[in-house]
Amino acid sequence: MRGFRSDAQYCSFCGKPADENRNLVAAPGNNIFICDKCVAVCQSILEQKEHNLDPIEMGEVPSPKEFKAYLDQYVVGQDYAKKVLSVSVYNHYKRMSNTRVEGAEDVKIEKSNVLLIGPTGSGKTLLAKTLAQKLKVPFAIADATTLTEAGYVGEDVENVLLKLINAADGNVQAAERGIIFIDEIDKIGRKSENTSITRDVSGEGVQQALLKIIEGTKASVPPQGGRKHPNQEMIEIDTTNILFILGGAFVGLDKIIEQRTAERAMGFGSNIGQLSEEERMELLNQCTPDDLVKFGLIPELIGRMPITVSLKELTREDLKRILTEPKNAITKQFQASFAIDDLDLQFTDDALDEIADTAIKQKTGARGLRAIVEKLLLDLMYEVPSIKGKKQLTVTKEIVQKKVIPDVQTLLIDQKTA
Repeated sequence: MRGFRSDAQYCSFCGKPADENRNLVAAPGNNIFICDKCVAVCQSILEQKEHNLDPIEMGEVPSPKEFKAYLDQYVVGQDYAKKVLSVSVYNHYKRMSNTRVEGAEDVKIEKSNVLLIGPTGSGKTLLAKTLAQKLKVPFAIADATTLTEAGYVGEDVENVLLKLINAADGNVQAAERGIIFIDEIDKIGRKSENTSITRDVSGEGVQQALLKIIEGTKASVPPQGGRKHPNQEMIEIDTTNILFILGGAFVGLDKIIEQRTAERAMGFGSNIGQLSEEERMELLNQCTPDDLVKFGLIPELIGRMPITVSLKELTREDLKRILTEPKNAITKQFQASFAIDDLDLQFTDDALDEIADTAIKQKTGARGLRAIVEKLLLDLMYEVPSIKGKKQLTVTKEIVQKKVIPDVQTLLIDQKTA
């Protein structure tokens, strides 16, 4: 852009000529002009659009079935959890929409936050992240173990909101309709059911601090994070329409439920501690607020999480499907990566079984699959870029077990027969 010109002819927007009260800005080619008055109007329109977001129309929010179908493309198994989450998110954005039922103007629909219970690597974080991806709303992940009560060393609870604001590129209005996933919520359980007479600044204290922002309040967030200081400028954010999804492994919760529900079989006939995965899932789905209180969550926090859903531990078949079926499956990612270096990578069914079995032995769930494949193909990723020509490798069970180490030179395809 060039500077203001008084000798230009007409503004290309309003069509008015330049005069003493109207200066024109010329485009690089001197053929297009805009006056300072039109610049001011454009600026006001942009500011209004940024700070006054239109309410969400229900036509923009997918139905629960559409949510479930989208989750099926990226998340394997956990059908019940996907159904519960799909309904919860749909209802959440329905209450935020500008749709009003005639005769129900005074009815206020409460927010339905979600508590996910499941072992590590079962897909809790992936479910929440995929939902946010579908909705195209800001999404932030926080770890409850790093949080402490305000005034103590560690992160304040408000820093969780700062992550959401940063995910929205600083747009507070967009952040106010986003989703926050707080993982490891079970790690901040208090050590006993009795009210603590001393400060539990990283457990019960954090739960108390989370209450208000989860229910809905106007919070003040330090723009740079960290501690709050007097006279510091704060970012004001309303958490009323922010959906909170809390997740945790809750190791031992099934035993608490079992003690409540099981017949008190005494003697050698008792089978406590020998539950199958299906029985364990049935137990977790019978979880009540009292069970969570015994585990260490405070009743006030449980009351703000009306929806509780348990995720099952992934089986060998589930892990195999995760390796191959989703749109961004791990094997597909490595195949695409090696294709850039002219290597055709394939996996046998036995190899996939062995990778899944390794993840089960390590008790890392789906989260550990990538690390296993990464370690398996490390030497290959190191050598292949230096070898020119088309190459091919089929990963077998023996290669996964390290009984066979593939020689990179033997991967080359004979150019005459290729």
